[in-house]
Amino acid sequence: MSKELSDIEAMLETQGYIADRSIAMSIFLAMQLGKPLLVEGPAGVGKTEIAKVMANALNTNLIRLQCYEGLDATHALYEWNYQHQLLYLKMEEGQQRESAELQKSIFSDTFLLKRPILQAITQETSPVLLIDEVDRADEEFESFLLEVLSDWQVTIPEIGTIKAKHKPHVIITGNRVRELSEALRRRCLYLWVSYPTFEKELAIVKNKVPDIDPTLGIQICQFMQELRQLKLEKAPGVAETLDWATALASLHFTHLDKAVVEDTLGVVLKDWQDMRHVQDSLSELFEKVGVTKRF
Repeated sequence: MSKELSDIEAMLETQGYIADRSIAMSIFLAMQLGKPLLVEGPAGVGKTEIAKVMANALNTNLIRLQCYEGLDATHALYEWNYQHQLLYLKMEEGQQRESAELQKSIFSDTFLLKRPILQAITQETSPVLLIDEVDRADEEFESFLLEVLSDWQVTIPEIGTIKAKHKPHVIITGNRVRELSEALRRRCLYLWVSYPTFEKELAIVKNKVPDIDPTLGIQICQFMQELRQLKLEKAPGVAETLDWATALASLHFTHLDKAVVEDTLGVVLKDWQDMRHVQDSLSELFEKVGVTKRF
């Protein structure tokens, strides 16, 4: 079913995803053209969430392939359940079945373990296939992925070729751990998701943590905006903002003060060098945000 750009914007809004027009436009064009959408940006800015929101809004399955170093085609496509095959063969001993018939039985769907890509191309309706952090996989896997994205079919030697009944909606995310090939980039539409503006981040906090005190929400977002201006190894994303807002709201704080920030900084920062750097810069940050100095 074809969707208009306004439908995509409404879809994102209904799911509580605060999106820029560029995000809605990219999703719309990816769906219209039937192309994968490559989404890059810093960690924690909502790249993965795009796929989750799409799956919920389209009322379809979300199939996730989490990439990692050493990932190969086997783990992305399929494996045979060897233990069950051996057990089946044991049970069939003495039945005097034809070899070809027995082989056909053990190499059937019953014993086929479908991994994410094979799952995606055998769905009855178009699922959302999330290929997450593709830059963590090696170049060999990237080449394999290009072949699949071109043909949307998989050949299993014991069964034959399986072609997708319905092409999945594909979201590919990356954190720029390594440079992706030009071939993969050309195959996709591209979207860069950066850290949000203060206004957008505050809207996200209000949406996701509705019970937060208005003053506290403003101060948290101001603090995070200033924090990202520092030279940090792992700058906090929106995910950390929401964790911090949720934590402080659950503790019934109504504003930030020095003690609160120092006691909860570990919710926001995940690197000891960043912790030390920020602790040395707290006075300056407090002054910019207007955080009180009382203990």
